[in-house]
Amino acid sequence: MTESERPLPATARAWAWTTIDTPVGPLGLAATTDGLVNVVFHADGELAARSVDRLARVLGSAPASPPSACHDVLAEASAQLRAYFDGRLHVFSLPLDWSLTAGFNRRALHELLDHVPYGTLVAYQDLADRVGEPGAARAVGVAMGSNPLPVVVPCHRVVESNGGLGGFGPGLEAKRTLLALEGVLPEPLF
Repeated sequence: MTESERPLPATARAWAWTTIDTPVGPLGLAATTDGLVNVVFHADGELAARSVDRLARVLGSAPASPPSACHDVLAEASAQLRAYFDGRLHVFSLPLDWSLTAGFNRRALHELLDHVPYGTLVAYQDLADRVGEPGAARAVGVAMGSNPLPVVVPCHRVVESNGGLGGFGPGLEAKRTLLALEGVLPEPLF
C-alpha cells in the first residue's frame, strides 16, 4: 500500500514539528503525545514542507501550536540529539511512537535499537538472522531505508557483510559522519 493509499486515521492525532541544525544538516523532528514519531534528514525548504504535509495526512491533523505535550517531547528529543552530536550522549532515552512502521520492518528496527549499541556495527545479513529471517538481508535493507526514526533508531550502523558501507537514504556522507562520530570510522580528511 502506498502512502497516498493509506487511509487516514480514525481519529486525528496531536503532533508537533521542529527542525534542528546538526553536522549532517537540518533534521526535522515530529512528535506525538506517545513519543518521537519521525526524524527527517535534509529538512529545509521544500522537503520540510512535504514532510509536514505527509505527516498531516497520516496523522490526520495539522501540527499543534505550542505549548503541548508534543512540544515537550520535541524539546527533549532536540536536547538529546544535540548531546549525541556533541559526543555527550551514547544512548537515547526518548519515548518513541512506532506508528509509522509495522511488521518485519518494525521487528528489524527494534532488534537494531535494542541490540546494536553506539560504536558498533551489524551486517544486513546478521540482522536478518537475528530476527529469524535468514534469507532476508535485502528486506533488512528495505526496513533500514524506510526507518521513520533514523539516528535515534541507528540504521547507519547497518553495513554490508564484506565491510562495505551499504546504502543510506540521506547519503553516504551522512552515514560516514555518523559512524565517525561514534568512533567506527576515521574522521573524513576534508
